[in-house]
Amino acid sequence: MSKKRIYWACQVGSWTALMFYELWVFSLEDEFTWEFFYLAIANILVCILLTHFYRLVVRERNWVAQPLYKLVPRVIFSGLLLGLIMTLMNFPIDIHTLKEVVRSQPYIFFSLWLSWSKSMFMWVLSYTIYHYVESMRDTEIEKILLKTSVKETEAKILRSQLNPHFVFNALNSIRALVSEDPSKAQQSVTQLSNILRNSLLADRRKTVELREELKTVEDYLALEKVRYEDRLMADFHIDPKTLYLQVPPMMLQTLVENAIKHGVQKAVSGGFVQVTSFLDGNYVHIHIRNTGTLVKKDNDLEKHKEASGFGLANTERRLQLIYGDESARFRIFQESEDVVRAEVILPTQTEGVFRNTAAKPIVKSQS
Repeated sequence: MSKKRIYWACQVGSWTALMFYELWVFSLEDEFTWEFFYLAIANILVCILLTHFYRLVVRERNWVAQPLYKLVPRVIFSGLLLGLIMTLMNFPIDIHTLKEVVRSQPYIFFSLWLSWSKSMFMWVLSYTIYHYVESMRDTEIEKILLKTSVKETEAKILRSQLNPHFVFNALNSIRALVSEDPSKAQQSVTQLSNILRNSLLADRRKTVELREELKTVEDYLALEKVRYEDRLMADFHIDPKTLYLQVPPMMLQTLVENAIKHGVQKAVSGGFVQVTSFLDGNYVHIHIRNTGTLVKKDNDLEKHKEASGFGLANTERRLQLIYGDESARFRIFQESEDVVRAEVILPTQTEGVFRNTAAKPIVKSQS
């Protein structure tokens, strides 16, 4: 049943029940006449009309959105006003039918007003409380939806980040290869195309399989290898059991890019980047080791964000948005004098069937 039908059923049912109850009580004390019956019908119609008018005012002026200190006086005043209208309409008839009572109780008008106000106030209060609670619930739902929408938008922006300088550098490297090594240039164009496609698709998926992310990282390192040549060495130590686990898209690429930009690039004789993954209980560990030195040699990530660029803040914020504050962890620290290690620990949540492959780790090198 729709809310509109429920409303009218409550209107007609409640006022009919009240008026006929009072008519029955009155008939027990005095002789029943059809005049009282018609009066009861008239009161039902007037009560429905008045309370429906109250409903229109509440909806038109959006009373339920008002704070309680403003809403409560309006509800009380409405109950008294509607009770007064019903009293004034019925008082001439009450004087005629209750002559003895009027003589013995000179303040009968106020008693009748209080009686009608009580009935009206019960209806007004019930209607207002229901819609006030419903309005509060809808407001909370809207806040949750808005918060979720903002987080999702922020997550999409973070997922789709790709350093434009890398694209420019890659294009310059490919341009140099066109005349020197055309086949290598074609391969590099394909690798760059794969990276750009994955970057564009990143805002459509919250997570991807690790194997897809590793393919993007391999293409990225292959392009950087064209630029740095022998100054860059890269290798992978991947547990096959982690290949089909879910990770945030473009996350590893961001960390590897950060490792090259702030580590290998600054090393006079070049350096290395190593990507490792393994399972530990219900968590997958991903480590990125690279040549480099942190500005401040401590484990406080906040102190390295400015020095290490947008990538670290991007990674930390994305993990918070996807997994919450406790499920996933990220840190970066100085492993040794000239080696930096970034660690990402994620819960082993999968989308689809978990595929168990050979237990022997996958080791790849790009030298």
